[in-house]
Amino acid sequence: MDFTPHTPEDVREMLAELGLEELRELFADLPEALLEPELSLPEPASEQEILAHLRELAAKNSPADRAFLGGGPRPHFVPSLVPALAQRGEFLTAYTPYQPEVSQGVLQAVFEYQTMIAELTGLDVSNASLYDGAAALAEGVLLALRQTRRMGVVVSQGVHPEYRQVLATYLHAVGAELRTVDLEGGLTPPAAFAGDVGAVVLQSPNFLGAIENPAPWVEAAHASGALVVYVADPLSLALLKPPGEWGADIAVGDGQPLGNPMNFGGPHFGYIAVREKLMRQLPGRLVSQTHDVDGRRGYVLALAAREQHIRRAKAKSNITTNAQLTALMGAMHLAALGPRGLAELAAATVARSHELAGRLTAIFGVELATPEPFFAEFAVRLPLPAKRVRSALAARGWHAATPVPAEYGENLALFAATERHSEADLAGLATALEEVLS
Repeated sequence: MDFTPHTPEDVREMLAELGLEELRELFADLPEALLEPELSLPEPASEQEILAHLRELAAKNSPADRAFLGGGPRPHFVPSLVPALAQRGEFLTAYTPYQPEVSQGVLQAVFEYQTMIAELTGLDVSNASLYDGAAALAEGVLLALRQTRRMGVVVSQGVHPEYRQVLATYLHAVGAELRTVDLEGGLTPPAAFAGDVGAVVLQSPNFLGAIENPAPWVEAAHASGALVVYVADPLSLALLKPPGEWGADIAVGDGQPLGNPMNFGGPHFGYIAVREKLMRQLPGRLVSQTHDVDGRRGYVLALAAREQHIRRAKAKSNITTNAQLTALMGAMHLAALGPRGLAELAAATVARSHELAGRLTAIFGVELATPEPFFAEFAVRLPLPAKRVRSALAARGWHAATPVPAEYGENLALFAATERHSEADLAGLATALEEVLS
């Protein structure tokens, strides 16, 4: 099959229309070095040789048992059924299910995902997912501002700094004011909120890994008429009191710990769940259950207040799709493990992270900088610059010690451990760190 879109005659007609003699003249503005670069390519190889070479390249990747970086994706156990189901054609290639009569399978799967997120967060309704945790936070705050008709936002410094950067970009576009409350001893202190504040944002476990007590912020926010946006690691909710039970109005977060491997940082999915009174403010898509004229159960898109469906000025968001496949992988993960399995996974993560913290702080000069208890991540204060330690560990094959921004303190680094790490993995990292610091 010929995939060349233009015949020689097509090219001649185009050049004649443009008043050019040859195709090269179209690129006259480009540097000569780019037009005819000197290529140094290897000799052609067979398919078998290419596959062998690719396996050699893949072998250079560090395995998950050597990944201890905090502040981002973490390695967790993913049951084999998750990738097996996710690669089915109806999930892998499906896009927005605009036609419910031919999309009942995907719509039901998304509905189950929404139900699981609502149960996990203790809130009433979830949408069909968002891009990632940062986008979910921004959309949750915009939702709160629309509902309260206020333009002030107060955020704890315990919220991931990258999330706060994304949030600041969104708020600048709508003219909202962002204020930050600094941590005290690694935790968010109580605060009072002015009457112009429409959204109050807290994260638990926070960026340093500490488990917050949201009660004072929730009480103060509601007393001032503001809504509470709660950022939570979804896996932590298998053990911790969910946002809805704390009184939060909106829960958001990144779903990577559920059924998604690290994959060089992505793709992720963001979740958002709200109380029923806020349902009509949800961005993106919402799948609902209904019945047809014969009384049979069916699933449809509902309340899809997106710019494709209604006048742009009335759209709740410019989110045009979601991370449907990765969100469904999260749902498959939750269904495979069930409440008990998820709790066991979370408990093993807590045990491993505390054990790693004990091993690292036994090294001379290393101090724990996160209040206990914490969940999967914790910060330590190092006697050397964190970036230098990170590079030195990487040179030894260990990916750990994420440098913490200076706003939190000097020479701080984040570590994370999960159920994927064995005793030998923890001991190996501790030995490597001790070598680096000595």
